[in-house]
Amino acid sequence: MGRIVQLSKHLINQIAAGEVIERPYSVVKELVENSIDAGASKISVEISNECRNIRVADNGSGIHPDDILLAFSKHATSKISTSEDLYSVKTMGFRGEALASIISISKLTCITRTKDFDCGTKVECENSEVKQAKTGCAVGTIMEVRELFYNIPARLKFLKSAKTEFAYINELVQSLILVHPEIAFELKNNGKTVIKTTGQGDTPQALKEVFSDEISKNLRQVLKTDKMSGLKLSGFVSTPDYTRASKKDYYTYVNSRIVKCPVFQKAVDMVYKNLIGSRYPFIILNLEIPPEDVDVNVHPSKKEVRYKNPNQVFNFIYSAIDMALSGLAEKENKDEVIFSRKEQPESDDIYVSGTLDLNRVLTKPREEEKIITFPKQQAPAVQPQKPAEQPKIEPKIFEQAKFIEEKHIEQEEQIIGQYRKTYILIEREEGLEIVDQHIAEERYIYEKLKKSKNIDCQLLFISDVIPVSPCDKALLETNKEKLEKFGYEIDFLSETEAIFRKVPQLISKISPKEILADILENISGNIDNIEESILITTACKAAVKANTYLNQFQMQEIIKNWRACEKPFTCPHGRPISKIIEHKDIAKFFQRNV
Repeated sequence: MGRIVQLSKHLINQIAAGEVIERPYSVVKELVENSIDAGASKISVEISNECRNIRVADNGSGIHPDDILLAFSKHATSKISTSEDLYSVKTMGFRGEALASIISISKLTCITRTKDFDCGTKVECENSEVKQAKTGCAVGTIMEVRELFYNIPARLKFLKSAKTEFAYINELVQSLILVHPEIAFELKNNGKTVIKTTGQGDTPQALKEVFSDEISKNLRQVLKTDKMSGLKLSGFVSTPDYTRASKKDYYTYVNSRIVKCPVFQKAVDMVYKNLIGSRYPFIILNLEIPPEDVDVNVHPSKKEVRYKNPNQVFNFIYSAIDMALSGLAEKENKDEVIFSRKEQPESDDIYVSGTLDLNRVLTKPREEEKIITFPKQQAPAVQPQKPAEQPKIEPKIFEQAKFIEEKHIEQEEQIIGQYRKTYILIEREEGLEIVDQHIAEERYIYEKLKKSKNIDCQLLFISDVIPVSPCDKALLETNKEKLEKFGYEIDFLSETEAIFRKVPQLISKISPKEILADILENISGNIDNIEESILITTACKAAVKANTYLNQFQMQEIIKNWRACEKPFTCPHGRPISKIIEHKDIAKFFQRNV
């Protein structure tokens, strides 16, 4: 062991850079977030030299010439000044580490000017040494990073291919565009423009510019506020029939900061759990929360956050997304308003020792939604209530989205007929709609059962004796009360024989052996959500089967019931229910003009 020595400033910065600057993506993130904090309305990012040269230019407020040298020193920032500020961070950056770390592992040139000065400042940095001079430039800041990791060969060796590193940068810029649609972004790779947005302040427009028009057509708006807690969730989520194979398209933000938050992700997953199976939605959601109620100082990357009340945040996010998929949007000043309220869990059994137990969250039964319609109040004709009589919490005001309002209007569907005695063909204004009769009715029955407090049962005077294994018997006995809640009563004649005493009336004509086989298949691999599995099994068994002839009245009834569903996109297993082939596509195939 050698003698203890004081490390040099440059070496200290290089060690710190290992935490802050992992790859070229990290440099872009730190510099672009500085541009956002500076109030820029235009930000340009240019990448070259296998992602080792990075140029970020903005039209923000610039850096004061007297502060420029301090900006590149360790732990120097304009964004916080006291320890109290650390618990109310409102900017993207605040640690004062990024620029000092970057100049220790690259060659950097900064050109900047504020509106109060006629000329700008040019700073050149290498090996943590900084040189300053005057220069002519526009208001704003240009940061040019060259030869990233030139003096750390080990880090350079572990970088992935230039295509992979640029893919990370591309995803970052896309994420920033979606949460800051008011900023015009441009991203170039080796001189070629990859992304360019107009900064119109409209998220759907930004989506079209970054991705495609198809995505924006398949989204539902999310908007929910709670003035008492200061929470607000806004953004968009995809309909359950528009899905992805992974969580890559989870764009989640807290106070416009990109985060990877387990509480956020679990809330999303639970809403979609029985809508899309093993697929994933496309989501863009920004949670606004009082800065003092969230800790962003968890990790140097600032991607992790901790909430003061994670249970409250989870329920707020869950209910907001669930309402959006049910067609409820928060708005005011309408002739009629709808108050939508979620019943909170009776106990905080998912909130353990000050943190959210995500395993317990997954086992919580879904909350029932109560919707009450009130006419809009006219100008008050009576004296105001006394302060003591006024309600403590102002009710939230919500408006049903257009498609939900329309779904309650009964009208005859233009049903053409059946295809292969499985699909119902409907002529729609926009095209030909094909509906799977079984899963459309399954969705309707599932939602009906979920809302029912008492399920009608059929007493069986004669029941087949059903063989069961000891393991199956134990599973059924353990969940006897839950089965009875949904209309199933089972008795055991021996350790290996069982009979049904009662079954739900909806499936009374189905073979008991078939019913039991389905129940066991669904609950044995999903013991954390048995009630949901029983509901899904019942709905599936009760729905009209494929390859079943239906007359016109039966088809109308199935479609009418399905249209009235809160979530008419997929069956409880996650399969899509309908498909519309647009008139223009049919005409195009036959080479006709629309």
